[in-house]
Amino acid sequence: MATDSTSIVPLTAAVVGAGAGGTLSIDALMASESYTLIAVADLSEASLAAVSERTGGAVATYTSYEEMLRESPADVVCVSTYAPSHLQFTRAAVEAGDVRGMLVEKPLGDTTAAGREILALLKEHDLPVVVPHGLMAQRAALEIIERVHSGDLGELRLVEMESPGWDIINAGIHWFQFFGALVQSPVEMVLSTADTSTRTFRDGMQVETEAITLARAANGVRILLNTGDTIPVSVDTVCLMRIIGTHGYIEFRAFESSYLLVVSGQDRAVVEVEPFAVSGHQRHLEHLAEQIRSGERDYGIPDTSLQALEIVEAAYLSNRTGTSVVFPITGPQPDPGADWDPGSPYAGSGGGRNGRDL
Repeated sequence: MATDSTSIVPLTAAVVGAGAGGTLSIDALMASESYTLIAVADLSEASLAAVSERTGGAVATYTSYEEMLRESPADVVCVSTYAPSHLQFTRAAVEAGDVRGMLVEKPLGDTTAAGREILALLKEHDLPVVVPHGLMAQRAALEIIERVHSGDLGELRLVEMESPGWDIINAGIHWFQFFGALVQSPVEMVLSTADTSTRTFRDGMQVETEAITLARAANGVRILLNTGDTIPVSVDTVCLMRIIGTHGYIEFRAFESSYLLVVSGQDRAVVEVEPFAVSGHQRHLEHLAEQIRSGERDYGIPDTSLQALEIVEAAYLSNRTGTSVVFPITGPQPDPGADWDPGSPYAGSGGGRNGRDL
């Protein structure tokens, strides 16, 4: 039986961090009938003043998250700060004892270990969590995932992505999470190399001038991601994707509401998709509210987000060591061949193996 929406008591919500990600959560919570925003914490007085102005002073503001958790306990806490602080804030919210669900911004943590600890903590306490990856709340992207899973392209073989003006850590986290949703198979290996000649930094992190990253899933499907400041791409987009199967392919410009579908036995078609009426953050938060009310748990997106974080970490590790990185990254890894120079003549000494005998 359908539930009368007017009979649903809104969940209370608080947000830690009033920057870009926090603002998206604040706007989504204010737009949703499922929530009542009661508090926001941020170190910046200016950011808190902006929150007070937008909410007419109806939302309590704090410069201390500890004080917010103590004085404004909420059903849902959104952690929208820099990644290195996500574990600290998530742990504090859980330990406060009032929280019934959480939103944690991507990336889950600054390291795979931190992200894994966050998910383990929430699962241990049977708390639902959402990680607001934009593509997972975008109708065209979700339709593409459904087509791949239903076999419209035959067997998935390769996902190729070009992401100009971006890097592995800041944008790759989204693209690798989308790959995880497409392939539904754990990643086994990552190999990456990067040019650093321009000494580019972005969002407080040293990043590559250009990089190429290969990741291979257990079922053999590969992703090939080219990131960089000025890589040439045939169209104007944040990421051009080609999703290739045995019977055809899809070309998709990330976050757009259409895609090119080319499959055997059918005419090439540009598929137009009606966007969702609400923001991505609101869709994620509505899904969180559904889990809280039903008691069901869906860790699908958080789990693929954690895998994406591990791919990012593995890509930079691979570039540093010059070797493939096998998963889990905390396990044994290949030894770098420090005295081996591919392309140079083999001197007949120094060890090694004959590739002709493999």
